[in-house]
Amino acid sequence: MTIRVALTHRTTYSYDRAITLSPHVVRLRPAPHCRTPVKSYSLRIEPGDHFLNWQQDAFANWQGRLVFPEKAKKLSVEVDLIVDMVAINPFDFFLEESAQEVPFAYEPGLKEDLAPYLRKHPGSAVFAEYIKAAPAPDGQTTNDWIVALNQYVQNTINYTLRMEPGVQTPEVTIEKALGSCRDSGWLLVQMLREFGYAARFVSGYLIQLASDQKAVDGPSGPPDDFTDLHAWCEVYLPGAGWVGLDPTSGLFAGEGHIPLACTPEPSSAAPISGAHEKAEVEFGFDMKVERIAEPPRHTKPLTEPQWAEIDRAGKAIEKKLKATDMRLTMGGEPTFLAAYDRDAAEWTTAAVGPTKRAYADRLIRRLRDKFAPDGVLHYGQGKWYPGEQLPRWAFSLYWRTDAAPIWQNDALFAPEGDNGATHEDARKVMEALCDALSLPKDFGQPTYEDPTRFLVREHTLPDNVTPAASKLKDPQERRRLARVFDHGFEDPVAYVLPLQLAQTRAKGGRSYEWMSEIWETRREKLF
Repeated sequence: MTIRVALTHRTTYSYDRAITLSPHVVRLRPAPHCRTPVKSYSLRIEPGDHFLNWQQDAFANWQGRLVFPEKAKKLSVEVDLIVDMVAINPFDFFLEESAQEVPFAYEPGLKEDLAPYLRKHPGSAVFAEYIKAAPAPDGQTTNDWIVALNQYVQNTINYTLRMEPGVQTPEVTIEKALGSCRDSGWLLVQMLREFGYAARFVSGYLIQLASDQKAVDGPSGPPDDFTDLHAWCEVYLPGAGWVGLDPTSGLFAGEGHIPLACTPEPSSAAPISGAHEKAEVEFGFDMKVERIAEPPRHTKPLTEPQWAEIDRAGKAIEKKLKATDMRLTMGGEPTFLAAYDRDAAEWTTAAVGPTKRAYADRLIRRLRDKFAPDGVLHYGQGKWYPGEQLPRWAFSLYWRTDAAPIWQNDALFAPEGDNGATHEDARKVMEALCDALSLPKDFGQPTYEDPTRFLVREHTLPDNVTPAASKLKDPQERRRLARVFDHGFEDPVAYVLPLQLAQTRAKGGRSYEWMSEIWETRREKLF
């Protein structure tokens, strides 16, 4: 499912006359540690009469040194880059045991190697106050802390497109609460160093592709494919190496972040640096990205011609199946995952969880709006597997094939969650149902939790343990025990109506009526 894109970046300097150009350094080649697969790279320079030597600086960044033997009226630098946008998990890295939690300290030898990246910003009251309000490294996991610190900068510094050269000092960025990507990136570098962690400034390309579909929750990203020069930060974590953080978005660097130069100071990462004879200069800048290879995938809506081809192929297959009398059946349990926190137990191993019912409620309502706007929703009991305390729940949707409405008042479908209903509300519903079916109201019988079962269960707990704080291994049993004792045994927990559609003989044929009875037990109540 890899999308291959081509990026073109052109920078031009047009002079009012032919002038002498001193040697220039171009830092526009993906760095050796770039994780996004680079399939092709080219650099075109005008004037054509020049010398190009590729070098690596002291920090292992590629830099092209340009020498111009003749005067020129124009300098053009054009980069063509082809990369595969392979999805990258930003947390796919290993941390040494000593660096699993913050604060941690670098080993003496490593700290000496990282010295240029540990050089702290001169102290100031403004910077100190900003650091004081930031998430402190006080015992949480390293990943959690750097996520929180990155998002702290993103939440407190607004983004602006700033055309002035250079990088703002942290104090200016903090006081304005405003900065470009390079300003926010440099601020985060200085914050990490203040906490004692090696950090460096990164200049690079950012490629953002429009999503195939709008996000279910939260922003969907850019409406069109986009690329630009960008800046962010990298922090050194023992075991993982350099990890990219983008405080402009509050996210980790991913496949769209293509580093070009990573240095201790922003001035060493400028995309193009050099000097020229005094002259009037007109600056030009152009960037674009386009998809050149795009495989089919389930997230991208199909076009009408594609649907027509699928329909044609399906009909051809159906014709062959009928000719051979082949019968197909389909399973009844599609698997759904939440858009977020998809590794949580409720989406991998557990039957239930804190958000699954709410998602299911929203899904069944969307299905109703789409396929059966006059259908009825039913929330009831699903499968009950051996060894589980309670049956699963099942949300069902019923409608008539002749499109006659079954249910039209959506407001009477209570949404998932605590809606404040009590057993008194349940009693009123049951009495209204009995009236509608011409049955005596006392046929709707209250049911109670069985005190004997739960009192015996409580009796087995140690003296110093309450049902709410019990150490039962089964979490469902533990929660149910606590809920029952919190609710008490004197009030009903539900109402039940024995009901059967009975056939009776009448003049002119048969008729049907609802029949019921009062269930009687030795204990006089239903439990």
